[in-house]
Amino acid sequence: MTAELWSSAEWLATATGWLDDRLAAAGRVRSGPVTQPHLRPWGTVLTAPTDRGPVWLKAPGPESAFEVPLYRLLAKVAPDRVLVPIAADVDRDWLLLPDGGTPLGDGVPADQLPGAVAAIVPLYAELQRALAGQIGDLLAFGLADLRPNGLPDRLDEAVEAIGRYLGRHADDDDRAALRRVADARPSVVTWCERLAAGVVPASVDHNDLHVWNVLTTPSGGPRFYDWGDAVVAHPFASMLVTLGFLRSELRLADDDPRILRVRDAYLEAFSDLGSPAGLVTELELACRVGRIGRSLVWLRAVRADGFERAGAFARAPLQTLAALLAESPFDLG
Repeated sequence: MTAELWSSAEWLATATGWLDDRLAAAGRVRSGPVTQPHLRPWGTVLTAPTDRGPVWLKAPGPESAFEVPLYRLLAKVAPDRVLVPIAADVDRDWLLLPDGGTPLGDGVPADQLPGAVAAIVPLYAELQRALAGQIGDLLAFGLADLRPNGLPDRLDEAVEAIGRYLGRHADDDDRAALRRVADARPSVVTWCERLAAGVVPASVDHNDLHVWNVLTTPSGGPRFYDWGDAVVAHPFASMLVTLGFLRSELRLADDDPRILRVRDAYLEAFSDLGSPAGLVTELELACRVGRIGRSLVWLRAVRADGFERAGAFARAPLQTLAALLAESPFDLG
């Protein structure tokens, strides 16, 4: 229903009018037509040229509408690390953002990615530390609470919800994978108890921090982008996607020096809180249980479109959750 609304002439006219009004208030002028490059069940994006570069109107769906107030908070706490909105309407759930430049993944050769990522993860860690004192606001915005103490219950939710989502599409292997995950609950409880007793406080977890969600602005400073999957969690859970992506794309082992370089660059920002060995252990635990939240985010996305239309992503929620039992803490499933 929402995708139909976003594609309607009435909605597009209203959104265009709002965009033009907000541009005028910011002293900018649209110089070309508004187009709609992205239309998904979970959100849409409009773009338009202006006299000062392209702008982007993002309209997230109800389950990720928290992104609008979250951007406002991020812009206040870490304006040099995110795109500062030109306008944000929390009643309509609309964001108007400036262009952020080229994604890191488009601008850096594959063999140079580990070095480029190692350079930006300390900046992301600083952002997380700055947000650690804002948990109440983050939860009030609507970010899912995936802190360690509550994760065993979220595991139960994921197993049950994925089983319902698969429904008649589940085969014997799917059902067996769900049983194995459910049977692992005592281990998950132990991992979460250890994590909750750790030295690092909860914060925002971008939950999809890969090289196409980091923008390299013309000034050269990276901007962390697309917060629609963000949750409140152990901050180290962010490295599941960051390290898992590099591991998968470059076919690297967990102990490859390029993986360790990124991991250690990130952990350096937390070095005042614990020993290197202790922080590594905490990071691996956070990444392992972080798959529970990732599976729920995947489920939210593909369920909006329906199993039949999800294509290659149809089993992503199950594959991500089943990776909870993988040998590597960075296996994305």
